[in-house]
This record gives sequence, structure tokens and C-alpha cells, in this order.
Amino acid sequence: MFIARLHKFLTATVDEKSRSHTIFWLTLSLTFAAIYGFLGLRQAFGAEYVVQDDARQHVFWMMRFVDRELFPNDFIANYFQSAAPAGYSILYKIAATIGIHPLFFHKILPFFLSLISTYYCFSIALEMLPVPMTGFIASLLLNQHMWMTDDLGSATPRAFVYPIFLAFLYYLLRRSLLPCLAAIGLMGLFYPPYALVAAGILVLRLVGWENGRFCLSRDRTNYLFCTTGLGVVFLVLLPYALDKSEFSPTYTAAEAKQMPEFAADGRNAFFRANPKHYWLTGRGSGMFPQSLFTPVTHCASLLWPLLLVCRSSSRASLTYFPASKQIQSSIWVLLQLFLASSAMFLAAHATLFKLYQPGRYTAYSLRFIVVFLSAIVLTSIVDGMLNWAKENETSFGIKNLVAIVTTAIIAFVVVCYPSLVEDFPKVGYVEGKLPDLYQFFQQQPKDITIASIAPEADNLPTFSQRSVLVAKEYAVPYQKGYYSRYLQRINDLIRAQYTPDRAILQKFINQYEIDFWMLDRAALTLKYVEDYGWISVFDSTPEAMLSLKQGKIPALAPAMTSCAVFQNEIVVVLDASCILKFTGN
Repeated sequence: MFIARLHKFLTATVDEKSRSHTIFWLTLSLTFAAIYGFLGLRQAFGAEYVVQDDARQHVFWMMRFVDRELFPNDFIANYFQSAAPAGYSILYKIAATIGIHPLFFHKILPFFLSLISTYYCFSIALEMLPVPMTGFIASLLLNQHMWMTDDLGSATPRAFVYPIFLAFLYYLLRRSLLPCLAAIGLMGLFYPPYALVAAGILVLRLVGWENGRFCLSRDRTNYLFCTTGLGVVFLVLLPYALDKSEFSPTYTAAEAKQMPEFAADGRNAFFRANPKHYWLTGRGSGMFPQSLFTPVTHCASLLWPLLLVCRSSSRASLTYFPASKQIQSSIWVLLQLFLASSAMFLAAHATLFKLYQPGRYTAYSLRFIVVFLSAIVLTSIVDGMLNWAKENETSFGIKNLVAIVTTAIIAFVVVCYPSLVEDFPKVGYVEGKLPDLYQFFQQQPKDITIASIAPEADNLPTFSQRSVLVAKEYAVPYQKGYYSRYLQRINDLIRAQYTPDRAILQKFINQYEIDFWMLDRAALTLKYVEDYGWISVFDSTPEAMLSLKQGKIPALAPAMTSCAVFQNEIVVVLDASCILKFTGN
């Protein structure tokens, strides 16, 4: 009797149980999502200077919403502001208007996005297999993935793929036209690439399969969703198509292949000699994201073909997998999602980089597919084991033990997996280690410009709210109008930092109106230049290395002691006006 009750509790369908049963599993799903979210908040607020890695690119400029005087004439801030999707910018601006600071908002936003994603993930799972436990497993696997990768935690545009695209899929399956169109519109405003994937799904739903061949759908609703949905996609993406930004155009594939940044060992590695890596697993270029099976419980989806075989056998499915017979036709949307995202993946490769990175079009789609298939497979395994054990329910035998142990193992692995992961959640928060440095720059005028190639320059715009001439974090080589200017700046900076010619140093400071120069303590040594991999790709670096090898002293070297206005064991900050006076003697 225990096995029968357990079986009914775990695998009962929505129709077989009261509404409270579904609410129980949904509440449990939201509870786990909240627990993971609180763990993320604990990391985010674990120190005074903490920010998610990618937020240093996408959020720092939003402090202009709080203080309009910040980052004046800062072309880096201007670039990232111009690249931000409209909905994303508006949301942060609204938050700033009501008194929520962008850096605070970016830390709490993932918590709420995860709850929304959980609700829609749970609901979609029930559309495919109306077993509430399936919704729980799917939402749990999704949450574990979201908190073990950096997409959600970044609170950047890609974080919104999870709640908005899942909302689109849910309302599409429920045939709720207006909410579906609203989700498409939001997708275009927050993460435009997936508005194109949504459009592809709508088109594919016009194709049916009857009598062993493809045919046009006879469902008029599909045509209504397709025409109105494509109209919304056109309207929300039109501004992007017409945009003539000062930072355009994007580099062509031929140009990118000549750039060391896109080489296999470059910072934005894209072109790889091995076709397998380039097309399948390469970051940005490959179809399959490296985190596809994160957590490893997603590997359960690999058993999906076996479940199909068992399901095709009516005797096996009815005897051991009765729940599998409840799988709804809604599951076909996963195939449509795969085909639509694959088509966009190929289109992005064909138009490199006009549609951004090809891998972005399949990364999230495949993760959604794997989550839902894993949940259905795990539900079917539990269903099969418990149903098999019920054959011997008159006495507690080996079948009962095997079924209970198997169910317990699946429950433990699915629920407790995060406890086996070190430092969960793993969302890429960065902690600033030099609070005195950040406070020093905060006390300086808001219109200063800081010259530096030191790694700590990545943190200054976020933690000090002051402009840097360049920094590694902002070396984004996709749009020529931006990166060509960036290259000019970094090359001029490297040349000026290591030149023995005072005139070149002075010209650089005057040309770029430098106010402060931040150096790592060992920055003016040959070993530093040789070991600092980031600057090795720039044209002026070999010139700097040759000068140092010849024993020439950088003109900046004497100012390290005479013009220092801040220093600690890691960096030295020089006053640029002092450098001009000092080198002018």
C-alpha cells in the first residue's frame, strides 16, 4: 500500500488530484527558487564592493541615471549605453527614478527573475506532461542551472531570456494571443536575438504532419499567432535595423579573421582550426554551450530516445510507464524551438557578426529543451519503478526496495545537487579588493580621466564612478566605430607608458586630457610586459618590449616617486599635471 500511495502522490496527473496538489508542487518549486535566490543575495551583499563580472560592462554607465554629471564625454560609457536594448535601459532608469541605485538593482533583480522563470517553467512542464512533480523537477533543474552560470546573476540583457522567453512559450501553448504578443514585444526590447527565434517558432507552427508527410496547418489560430507575432517582431526590431550608431558598422568575417582578438587564443576567441570546436562546442561559434549539462542531472535528457522506444511499445508503456501516455502534443514545441534556433544559428554564421554571436541563438534554446526532457525522463523513471514495484505490493520484497532506493537516489540528486557544488551559487561575482583606491577616486572631480592598463582599471568605473581611458573589460571588438578608436587609445597609452621620449608622453597626456595615471608597481619592467597577456596583441607592445630590452628607461619612471598621489602595495596613482611639469624640466 505504501508503494501505491507514494506512486499516486508523486506521479498523479493534474486531473487525478485536487488543485491543492498542483499548488503544493508549485509552492515547493518557488520555495527552492527563493532559497537559491537568497544564497545569491548573500554573495552579492557579502562585501561593500561586489559586482557581477559582466555587469561591469552593462551597468556602470547607468549611474548616469542617478547623477547626470558622471562619465561626461566618456566614449566607453556612450558605447555601452548605445548598445543596451531599450527595455533594459528603461527598466533600470525607472528603478533609478524611484530611488533604487543601479548597482543595488542589479544585485536584487536576479532573485525576482528567477521566481518568474520558475513559475513559467513549472507551467510549461505541465502543458507537456500534466504531472505536477514534473513541473517541480523542471523548475528545480532550471534554477540550479541559472545559479551555476553567469547569465541570470549578471542582470544584463541576457538574464531576461529566461523569464520572458518562457512566458512566450507558455502563452503560445495556452493559445493566449495578447499575453503571447506582449512577451514577444518584451523579448525584442530586452534581448532582440530571441525575438527572431520566437518568430521562427511561429512560422514553423504553420507546418503540420499528416499521413506521413508535411502539410500546411489547418488550425487558423496558428496563422493568427504567426501574422500578429511577426508584426510585433518587425515593429520592435525595426529601430535596431535603422540604427546608424556612431559605433557602426560591425566587423566583417574577413576582417575579424585577421584580428588576433578573434584567434583561437584571443580574448574573444572565435575562429578555431578544428571544425568540431568551431561548429559544435566553441564559445560563441559553436551550437552547443559548454554548460549545456550543468548541472549534470541534465544528462537525464539523453535517455529521451529510450523513453520514446518504450512509449512506442503500447504494452511496455501501459505496464511500466503509464505516465508517459500523458505526454501532450505540446511537447512538439521543443522540436520547433530547436529548428528555429538552429536556423538562426546558421543565419548568424552566414552574416557574421551582424546578428551577433551564432552560439547565442542555440545556447538558451538547448538549455530549455534539456531541462524539460530531463524532467519528463526522470518522472518516467520514477513512474516506471514504482509501477513495477506495485506488482509485488502484497509483501515488501526486492522490487519494493529497488523502487524506493531508486526514487530516493533521484530525489537526493535532483534536490541536493547544489550541496555537492563548491561555492554555490556560482554566478561570477567580483569583489573589489582596494576600497581605499576607489574612495580616493570618488573624492576627485567627476570629469576626470584615468589612464591605466592595470587590471584594477576594470573596476574603477563601477566602484569609483570615474572614467578610464581604456580597460581590459571594455575591449569589445565587434563594432568598428568603437573598437578602432579603442585600439588607437590603447596603443597610444602603451606607447606613452614605455617611451623614453618625454615629448611623446606629454603629447599623450594633453591629447587625451589625462588627469591621473594608475600603474601596477612593477608595470615599467620588461617582465611585466612579457607576462601581461592582454596587451600582447596590440601593435605598440613589441615596440615597448624592444625599448625595455635595450635598457631604455621609460620617461614615466621618475614620476613614480615624485608625482604619486596615492599608493599601496599593488598600485601607484600619479597626478598627470605633475607628470607634465616633471617631464618638462
